[in-house]
Amino acid sequence: MTITRRTLLGTLAASLPTISFSARAEDAWPARMVRLISPYGPGGSNDISLRLFADELGRNLHQQFIVENKPGAGTRIANDLVAHAPGDGYTLLYVAAPYATAEALFGKLTYDRRDLQPVAMAVIAPLFLTISAHAPFKTLPELIAYGKSKSDGLTFASPGAGSQPHLAGELLFRDGGVKGLNIPFRGDAASYTELLAGRVDATLTALPTALPYIQSGKFTVLGVASAERSPLYPEAPTLREQGFPNVIAAGWFGFMAPSTTPQPIVERIQAAVLRALDNADIKQKLSAQGLEAHATPAAEFGRFIDAETHKWSALIREAGLKGE
Repeated sequence: MTITRRTLLGTLAASLPTISFSARAEDAWPARMVRLISPYGPGGSNDISLRLFADELGRNLHQQFIVENKPGAGTRIANDLVAHAPGDGYTLLYVAAPYATAEALFGKLTYDRRDLQPVAMAVIAPLFLTISAHAPFKTLPELIAYGKSKSDGLTFASPGAGSQPHLAGELLFRDGGVKGLNIPFRGDAASYTELLAGRVDATLTALPTALPYIQSGKFTVLGVASAERSPLYPEAPTLREQGFPNVIAAGWFGFMAPSTTPQPIVERIQAAVLRALDNADIKQKLSAQGLEAHATPAAEFGRFIDAETHKWSALIREAGLKGE
C-alpha cells in the first residue's frame, strides 16, 4: 500500500480532535458541577465536614460542588457508585473508615478496591473511651479488672458491627485479656441511654456528642484511642500511655476517585483539598465537629488505607467477626 501525502495528512487531521479534546478536558477541569458522594445520611460528621469542603472547593475552583448522600450497606453503596462512575473527575467519593474493612467483613464485593484510587485524606475522628460517672470503676485498669471479675466479661456499646468503635473495643478485649460483648445501637443517643442506666459498661465515641454529658458530670473519659493525645480533649490520656499500645483506632474520611481518572485531574483535586485543609476557618469548623484536620496526599493516603486494611482484616479473622 502506498501512503500518499494526502492520506498522511488526512490521518493526522482525524487524530487531532481526539488528542486536543483530551488535553482540553483535563486542563479545563472542573468545567461543570462536581458530585461529592457521602456514604452516610445527612447530619453526621461525614456529611457536615463534606459540606464544608464542598463550599471551600467551590470557592477555590470556581465551580459548583454538590453533596449527594448515598447511605447504606456499611458505606458499600457509595463505594460501588463511585467505583463504577466515569473517570472524569466529576464524581468523587468522600470515603470513610469502613472502606478498609468491607471485604473482610462481607466477603466478595460488587466493586474491586482497584476500581478506586486515593486522592487525599482529609480528617480523623478520634475515639474516646467513655463510661458512666456512676460506674463501679473509675480508671482503665479498674475497667479491665471489673471485666475479668465477671463471667460474661465487659459490654461495649457501638454504632454497629465492624465499625471503628466496635473494632477498637475488640482490640481492647484482646489486649486486656478480658471477654467482651459488642452491643450495636442505632446512633449515640440510644447507646448513651444504656450507658447511663448501667446496662452497658463502656463505649468508644466521638467527642462532640458526648461532650455535654462529660461537662455535666454524667460521663467520665478514661482515654483516647489515638497514637498521641488529641488536641480536642488533651486531658484524656492515650490508651497506649495506659499499657495498651496496640489499641489505636479512629474514624477517618478522605477523597477517592475512579481509578481511570487522569492524574492531572487527581493532582488538581488533591491540591485543592490540601489547600482547604490549610484554611484556619476550616480547621476550626472541623474541630467543632470533633474532627482533626489531617492533610495527607494521595500516595501516603494509599499506604494508610493498605495498612488499615491489613490491620483490621487480621483482627476480623482472628475474632471471627461477620458483617450484618
